[in-house]
Amino acid sequence: MAKGVDAKNRLGPLLEGLLVTFLWSTSYVLVKIGLKDVPPLTFAAYRYVIASAILLAFAAKSVRAEIASARKHLRKLLLFGFSGYSVAQGLQCVGLLFLPAVAVTFILNFTPVFVLALGLVFLRETPTGLQLAGVALALLGVCLFFPSSVSGLELEGVAVTFLSGLGWAIYMVGCRLVLTKERIGTVSLTLFSMAFGAIFLLVAATLVDGPAPVAVHGWLIILWLSFVNTALAFVLWNRALRGMEAFKLSILQNTMLIQIAVLAWFFLGEELTNIKLVAMIMVFMGALLVQIRGKKTAPFQSDGKP
Repeated sequence: MAKGVDAKNRLGPLLEGLLVTFLWSTSYVLVKIGLKDVPPLTFAAYRYVIASAILLAFAAKSVRAEIASARKHLRKLLLFGFSGYSVAQGLQCVGLLFLPAVAVTFILNFTPVFVLALGLVFLRETPTGLQLAGVALALLGVCLFFPSSVSGLELEGVAVTFLSGLGWAIYMVGCRLVLTKERIGTVSLTLFSMAFGAIFLLVAATLVDGPAPVAVHGWLIILWLSFVNTALAFVLWNRALRGMEAFKLSILQNTMLIQIAVLAWFFLGEELTNIKLVAMIMVFMGALLVQIRGKKTAPFQSDGKP
């Protein structure tokens, strides 16, 4: 019975993580379209300000309790807001302005290396040899899928995209630490870190971009991203982060490569070559190996809110 309950507890976060990766896979196309008319920092700021307002409305009945919970973790929430939203999401939009979406995807697929290193230091979540082999296999598949994605690209775009990945790694490891060791709810963590990050983004967008009018189709994209791909997706992602080791969830993001490729093939008619198919299988198998629980991995026990 205990094994069945344990498997169920692991399956829930895994399914939530996969759903979020699918939603975020669709974001790449939508953001790329939106950036044709809206400056990147302004686009990201509007998206996360609206998403924060949605989460606030969702938590309206318990807002006092959420504020009381967040007040104890104010400094950490400010850090998470800056790293996970201002740096990770804001610079990702800047990267998409400089680089093709496939190049941004390629660079961000190396984020699990940052997560793994930070997790070893701050979470003491040590992967097994089999899981490390899974990480290596997934990254090798990424390189095979994008054999020359970063050659000849603008250095500024590559740099800001790497910084985006580092910011996301700090966010994931920090949130995992707080969710498993301290009493803070998923909604509180998501709402206030996102709100702080949105404020930072709005200030940066005002200073850098100035007033930026948005067309109707731009607002439609921003609203969809705010409701579904941000407010809903980040709550589900942080719920998954409570029940799954950070490096496992991070490598799960690499399956976005497969999802984006399939979506592009189905909707845009882009070709899936034999090499790309082999690379996709390698990424999938690598992600699968990472999900195998080993004796060396000792995740924290959660004592926080469900």
